[in-house]
Amino acid sequence: MTSDAQGPEELGSEDQPFHFTDKRKVTPEGQPKEAAPEGAGSAGDDAENDPLAGLDFEPTGEAGDDAALLAAQSEAAAHLDALQRERASFTNYRNRSLRDQEAARVKGVEDVLAALLPVLDDIDRARQHGELDGPFVAISDKLDASLAKFGIERYGVVGEEFDPNVHEALMHQVDPQATSATVNMVIEPGYRIGEKVVRAARVSVVGPE
Repeated sequence: MTSDAQGPEELGSEDQPFHFTDKRKVTPEGQPKEAAPEGAGSAGDDAENDPLAGLDFEPTGEAGDDAALLAAQSEAAAHLDALQRERASFTNYRNRSLRDQEAARVKGVEDVLAALLPVLDDIDRARQHGELDGPFVAISDKLDASLAKFGIERYGVVGEEFDPNVHEALMHQVDPQATSATVNMVIEPGYRIGEKVVRAARVSVVGPE
C-alpha cells in the first residue's frame, strides 16, 4: 500500500525554500497580539534596506568653511573687477576732459590772437620805421609780455633759412652766389602757439636759381 502523505521536506523545493509566517492573533501564552501598522517596518530594517540613509549631503565642519571661503573669494574678485573697470573708465574720462580743456584753451587764445593780428602788424610797422616812441614803446612791450604768458611767439628775422612750413614767400630774388634760400626781408612776422602756426611769416626770399 502506497501512502499519499508527504513530509515537510517534500513540500518545498531547492528553488523555493520553505517560509513560515506566524498569523496567529494570540501569543502562545494566550494573550492577544498587537497589530503592527500596515506597511510599517522597524527602524533598523529601514536603515539596513536604504543604502543612502547614512549619507549626509550638507557640507559640515571644514568642508562647510571651505565652501563659504570660496564663495567669499569669488564675490570679492567680482567686486574688485568691477572697481578696476570703474577706475579705468574714470581715468579715461579725466584724461579726455583734460585734453578737451587744453584744446578749448588753445582755440580761445588762437581766436584772440587772430583778432589782434591787424593791431600787432601796425605796431610792428611803426617799430620798423622808428615811429614807435614815448609811452607807446612801454605799451608795446607790455603787450608782447602778455602774449608770451599765453604761449604766443612772434618769429621771422632777416637771415634765417627759408622754411615753407613756417614761412610764406611773397617775393623771391635770385643770387647766383647763394647756396640756399634765406629771408632777406620780413614783411609781416609770423605767430605761433607752441608748435601750432597761427600765421606764417610773410617774407621776401633770396636764393639760387
